[in-house]
Amino acid sequence: MNASDLSLHRYFSPRPSHGFARRSIDLTVAMMAGMVLSPLMLLIIVALLLEGGWPFLFVQTRIGAGGLPFRMYKFRKFAVRCSPNGLPLTVARDSRMTTIGALLATTKFDELPQLWNVLKGDMAIVGPRPESLVFADCFREGFESLLQYRPGLFGPTQTLFRHEAHLYPQGVDPVLFYREILFPAKARIDLSYYPKRTILSDIAWIIRCFLAVLERAPPAGERL
Repeated sequence: MNASDLSLHRYFSPRPSHGFARRSIDLTVAMMAGMVLSPLMLLIIVALLLEGGWPFLFVQTRIGAGGLPFRMYKFRKFAVRCSPNGLPLTVARDSRMTTIGALLATTKFDELPQLWNVLKGDMAIVGPRPESLVFADCFREGFESLLQYRPGLFGPTQTLFRHEAHLYPQGVDPVLFYREILFPAKARIDLSYYPKRTILSDIAWIIRCFLAVLERAPPAGERL
């Protein structure tokens, strides 16, 4: 199954409470954050170029609202020589990770280029994390309802699975484990939240995400 098979336009009908007001907030937050964090992003770009050279961005097609594909941007965490067709997940002590990449992963600064995705309308500030095409077939048996929501930078699963890379058991295929365990767990959490979300509850999850990055929130997924 590919992204074109998931072009389910019937799921891309944002409810009134998720429309103009939320999009206006997304644009305002993304523009302000982009301006405030531009010196940090420039520093990251220079560090990545000095460490490994071009490119400093990792660009990957992800599944967006309505099942429509879009190009998501991140700062590169892996060595330049790594094949784009490798393991589609990041696991603990991943040998592909560079020194700066590990720092970016810890601080979540690798996600900063997604502010551009928010400005373009591909993503929102708060929403489910966009899946890669490898996991397109996971959107079935009710989980396809997630596709009605614009994917986001922050949200319940981003917080609760802050340490997702450490959840993969040794000796188990990470892709299979993600398909059978982690994806369904995250999808159920998101489906229990987004139908009744409010702007205030979104703000609360943004704060919890920041606290999780600062290691002030419970480790992700350990309550599963």
